[in-house]
Amino acid sequence: MIFDHHEKPVRTGRATVNGTSLHYRTGGSGPAVVLLHGVPKTSYHWRHLVPKLTPHYTVVVPDLRGLGDSARPADGYDSATMSDDIAALMGHLGHDTYSVIGEDWGAVIGYQLAARHGDHVNALIFAEALFPGFGFEDHTALTPENVASGMHLWHLGFYFQPDVPEMLIAGHERELITYMIKYERSHPDSATPDAIEEYVRCYSMPGGIRAMLSIYRAMLVDAEQNRQAARKKLDIPVLALGGSAFIGDRNESQMKLFAHDVTGHVFNAGHDLAEEVPDEMAEVVLPFLAKQR
Repeated sequence: MIFDHHEKPVRTGRATVNGTSLHYRTGGSGPAVVLLHGVPKTSYHWRHLVPKLTPHYTVVVPDLRGLGDSARPADGYDSATMSDDIAALMGHLGHDTYSVIGEDWGAVIGYQLAARHGDHVNALIFAEALFPGFGFEDHTALTPENVASGMHLWHLGFYFQPDVPEMLIAGHERELITYMIKYERSHPDSATPDAIEEYVRCYSMPGGIRAMLSIYRAMLVDAEQNRQAARKKLDIPVLALGGSAFIGDRNESQMKLFAHDVTGHVFNAGHDLAEEVPDEMAEVVLPFLAKQR
């Protein structure tokens, strides 16, 4: 469960939108903020940040298409389609304008949401992600620089290959997810047993690994979508957040290719800020969001 600031469980629901069914959680009151998780996580990733937001905002915390407890359709795993899912969900819930917080793949989807549905998005918080089409692919190369920096993203090529990853991962979802989450953090103990159990539960369900791999296999489509969207920079405020041990200040430098008004902050953390340093993240996020009210 995810709890609000009164230590009460936030509401859960399902919505049929954009040709799929999304599971979501929502709570709090005030202006709307939607939180988009990455991989291999679910909306449970935001459990520490949600109660810091609910005193001031109505939070919507969906499981992305194919992940968590959302449906696992056969296709639609490119970031533009997944952003359209979220736009449709927010409209379904009656939120005409909202801020977006995204991390990892959720940040790239959040960018596409802002680019494609700019009339509805008033601010973007972009955390710990690299853009397909703008250097993400460079980190798949086996080079001394990538290895030394901890940014050799070996798994991208592996996941892109059809059939073989499914064969090798089946029955080893727990080992893969535990390794990936702990390896990418400066604070591996923040990957608590309850979180590991929740992530393993969801990715071990029928279609869970297929859906995850489908997101990676859409990277070449994502790259073209990002190149097209970047032709017009965002005119909303963007806060780019990084972990010093992972993508760091590159979040800010690459977001400046996509938006006019970008500020950045780097935490003493790895890749999963909302689980590693939730208090510090809230101290930066809340003042930024308050300026948009």
